[in-house]
Amino acid sequence: MFIVNEKDKEYRFGDSGPKYLMQGPRMNFAVVQFKPGQDFQAHYHNVMEENFFILEGNVTIVVDGTPHDLNPGQLIHIEPKEVHYVINRSSSMVRMVASLAPYKDGDKVEVDNPKL
Repeated sequence: MFIVNEKDKEYRFGDSGPKYLMQGPRMNFAVVQFKPGQDFQAHYHNVMEENFFILEGNVTIVVDGTPHDLNPGQLIHIEPKEVHYVINRSSSMVRMVASLAPYKDGDKVEVDNPKL
């Protein structure tokens, strides 16, 4: 058992990107924040499935070439091998929770970002 305070962790890119509250041994759990216009490299996982739960803002998550516009309160589940890409096309900050399981180090395979 352990307790983590979000205030004790940092976003990967200073004030945006993922902020991992837990990494392994069985899953990753993060708070993710994207500024307007910000995105990340399209990728897939061979083993891990990924979930995003939208807390604030509107975000586009592209899965296998199909864009999904998500709003607060929505969850998207992404299966292993599904290529996914996240972009904040809105004018406000996006905050969401991300979980990946089962944890496997080095399971991320980057691909070219889709043309939207």
